[in-house]
Amino acid sequence: MFRGNRLLRLLFALCAALLLTGMSWAAHINTNTSSKSKSQKKVSENARTRRRIHRLARSRGAKVRKASVKTRRHRYYERFHMSSFAEDITDGDITAGDDPIVRQAAIDALGNMNGTVVAVEPTSGRILAMVNQKLALSSGAQPCSTIKLSVALAALSEGLISKETPVALGRRYRMNLTTALAHSNNAYFEALGRQLGFEKVAYYAHEYGLGELAGYNIAGEQLGAYPEQAIPEKLGGVGKMCSFGEGVSMTPLQLGAMVSAIANGGTLYYLQHPSKPEDVANFQPRVKRQLDIAPVIPELSDGMSGAVRFGTARSLRLNFNEEEILGKTGTCSHEGTRYGWFASYANTSIGRVVLVVFLQGGRPTFGPKAAEIAGRIYRNMYDHIFFIAGPGLPSDTATVKTVSTTP
Repeated sequence: MFRGNRLLRLLFALCAALLLTGMSWAAHINTNTSSKSKSQKKVSENARTRRRIHRLARSRGAKVRKASVKTRRHRYYERFHMSSFAEDITDGDITAGDDPIVRQAAIDALGNMNGTVVAVEPTSGRILAMVNQKLALSSGAQPCSTIKLSVALAALSEGLISKETPVALGRRYRMNLTTALAHSNNAYFEALGRQLGFEKVAYYAHEYGLGELAGYNIAGEQLGAYPEQAIPEKLGGVGKMCSFGEGVSMTPLQLGAMVSAIANGGTLYYLQHPSKPEDVANFQPRVKRQLDIAPVIPELSDGMSGAVRFGTARSLRLNFNEEEILGKTGTCSHEGTRYGWFASYANTSIGRVVLVVFLQGGRPTFGPKAAEIAGRIYRNMYDHIFFIAGPGLPSDTATVKTVSTTP
């Protein structure tokens, strides 16, 4: 009996020990499981966060790519149907009265570019050379930024500005005439045009020879065009006319006559193109009218000089630095054709010569390219002693008389 009770007690103690051990082991297992589940939960939450951030980054990147694609799809690329290059541009030119040095310099510099060069003696109106006369005598083209010369002269003549007058172009942005001409700032000249108004802009443009024949009995010369009223506001109004020459058609001869008047101090000559040596020998300058611009020319000159020194025409200096050149570029396009203008004059110690380079075509055509070509022409003329010898005359007995007349 005693032994049986002892066995029961031992069995009970053993069962109790096993029970306690199992509970401790279970607690240990449960504790580890809980810790592990918390760790796994933290890891899974971090992974989910990373995946969410990754998805957001991908979606935003896709949106940016879609936006850029959309922008590219809606970006406007102008297409041109005219070539910037041409062959035999001198066919049909009348050359007997041209200065041989100037003509050859222009032909060499122009190369195969689809354009024309008109060189003028500003103190007489004599055309020294006209290369590609078909284009030079055509109905003209939009003057682009070269119209800014006319607008600047008008504003100076009206006392609206001086070369240092700051014109407000924004809340904190101002510019003066010298900088605006040098860098061909459109907003500046739009502001001037709006202040002047169409009537004054048109009056001065006609005074400087736009909208009328520039030459005196030059066969084949066409008139160009200047509108009788401002273009509609939806097309830019008078501001656009004064910054880009919108609505205006100007010929290389008209621009050459205006720049000649700037170069000589205010005399607007009829341009004359001698067709034979006798015409050169008996040349008589013909004055169209006197312009009251002498007091404001120095105000304009700084901007034209700045265009060549540091502005839109600085490509000229790649080829020529020996003499001071003052000029103005112009670049624009109309109905699939791009235009490049550059009008300038060389201010030398022995005299002045005016060059107008006009190009038409596609993307390779622009104002700085015309300025580069002008630099080559000046270089060729300089290397052939033109600036020392002066314009060539076929006779030592040439008669030069100034005549005030109308054709």
